[in-house]
Amino acid sequence: MAVTPVGNPYVESSDLVANYPGVSEALAERIDIVGVNPFADSAARATAIPSPTEGMMSSLNDTDAVQRYDGATWKPLGGKVLQVVRATDSTDRSTASTSYVDATGMTVTITPTSATSSILLFSSFLGATNTNGYFRCQITTSSNVAVSGAEDQSGGFSSSANKDFPFVLIGYASPATTSAVTYKVRFKIESGTVGIMRNANITGQVFAIEVAA
Repeated sequence: MAVTPVGNPYVESSDLVANYPGVSEALAERIDIVGVNPFADSAARATAIPSPTEGMMSSLNDTDAVQRYDGATWKPLGGKVLQVVRATDSTDRSTASTSYVDATGMTVTITPTSATSSILLFSSFLGATNTNGYFRCQITTSSNVAVSGAEDQSGGFSSSANKDFPFVLIGYASPATTSAVTYKVRFKIESGTVGIMRNANITGQVFAIEVAA
C-alpha cells in the first residue's frame, strides 16, 4: 500500500486483491481525520468523536459553523468576527427612577458558536431629561450584571431642559458558553425628574458581535 505525500493511502497495481479492504478502511479513517465531517450539532459530534485529535475539522448544521480541533477545544475557522446580532427599538422610553431599570426593547440575544469566544457589545441611542439633570445608562447581562467597559456611562446637559444628547456604549464580555445569552440596556435618572430614551426620533440599537479567541 502506497501513500500520497500528505499521507492518504491508495492501491497500487502491484497490490494484492486481499489488500483492498485494508486500504479502503485506512482511506476512510484518513478522511475522518482530514475531512470536514458534518454533524447535526456539537452533541452529535461529541458522540461520534469522543476523543478528537488535533487538526480534525467539522461542520455543525445547527449553527453553520466550521471548526477545527486545536488539541484542546473546537475553534471556529475563518475571520475573527463570527456573527453579528442586532436589535432595534423605535419607541420612546422614560423613567423617573434613580435606580437602574430595563430599557424595554433594547435587548439582544446571541448564541456563541464557541465557548472561548468573546462578545463585543455596542449600543447607540438619543437621550434627554425633561428638567435640568443627568441621565445614566449601562449594558448588563440578563441578571443585571454590568458588562465590563459599558457600565455607569453618563451624559446630559444641566444647562437646559429637554436637551437631547447622543449615547454610545461599548462593552466586552466572555460568557464561556455555547448557550444563548442575553444583554440589555438599562437606564436611570441621576439628577432631575425624568430620563427619556428618544428612540422614536432616532431608532435605538444594540449589537452583540461574537469575536473568535
